[in-house]
Amino acid sequence: MKVNESQRIALFNHYHTTYDARTRSASGGSRKDEVQISEEAKELLGAQGNLKEIDRAKRIEMLKKEVSSGTYYLDAGKIAEKLLPFLRGQ
Repeated sequence: MKVNESQRIALFNHYHTTYDARTRSASGGSRKDEVQISEEAKELLGAQGNLKEIDRAKRIEMLKKEVSSGTYYLDAGKIAEKLLPFLRGQ
């Protein structure tokens, strides 16, 4: 049997329409996507919303003053503790 381009396309189209019909009948019509947000994610989103823009601006100004005056302190140990699991995961 010789297979040429028109036969390939016809076979593909037949397969495609059959597949579409099967998925529609199996799902009972059109498929719908769903998203579920975990309780932990909801808590994080709620905590994020508690910071108001005014409070944030005050915090930024305070940090700028501390950095410019040289009184801002970073604990290198805490930074390393947070970075280590991230770096080990890669």
